[in-house]
Amino acid sequence: MPRERKGDRVERAGRVLARLEELYPEAASELDFRSPFQLLVATILSAQATDASVNAATPALFGAYPDARALAAATPEEVQAYIRTIGLYRNKAKNLVAAARKLVEEHGGEVPEDFDALLALPGVGRKTANVVASNAFGRPGIAVDTHVGRLARRLGFSRHEDPNKVEADLEKLWPPDRWIFVHHALILHGRRVCTARSPDCPACPLAPDCPSARLA
Repeated sequence: MPRERKGDRVERAGRVLARLEELYPEAASELDFRSPFQLLVATILSAQATDASVNAATPALFGAYPDARALAAATPEEVQAYIRTIGLYRNKAKNLVAAARKLVEEHGGEVPEDFDALLALPGVGRKTANVVASNAFGRPGIAVDTHVGRLARRLGFSRHEDPNKVEADLEKLWPPDRWIFVHHALILHGRRVCTARSPDCPACPLAPDCPSARLA
């Protein structure tokens, strides 16, 4: 198959975006949160875990620790009791407490809007920082989780496994004001149609513009 020209790829990405807008016009985060602090905590917990499992655990967690100052005063062992149903809960409890203490010490107990400041928090990588910055503060970004990475490669929009490189590839394809939507829509499509083990290519509305579908 000949290498796709950049202009053709951008045009194809535009058609994919149009279909995603038809399929998921209200695409948004499926994590439950009411504040930037709750979103930060939920996103840290969501790594290698389902949003459903996180949403089941956070009401009791937020009841016990409603803000960064309350969480900073806890021990990781105390926090573990609320998140045992979530994968990697011991390490996540440690990161949550450390992040809360840094919020109190350096940011007055508030989640910072600055992207680099978010990245400096324990347990926060680019994906988590992008999720918090975009959903809490409206900063354009494409957070690359397993779903977004998988679809980017299947759609031929990136060849990379490294999430940071996938992010850079995707951000070249759409204007910044659509990045947040694209992130959420690709996640929904990855969960509902283009699943990891058995993608439903015959029923996929993106199939006409998906190189992987043509090979399925």
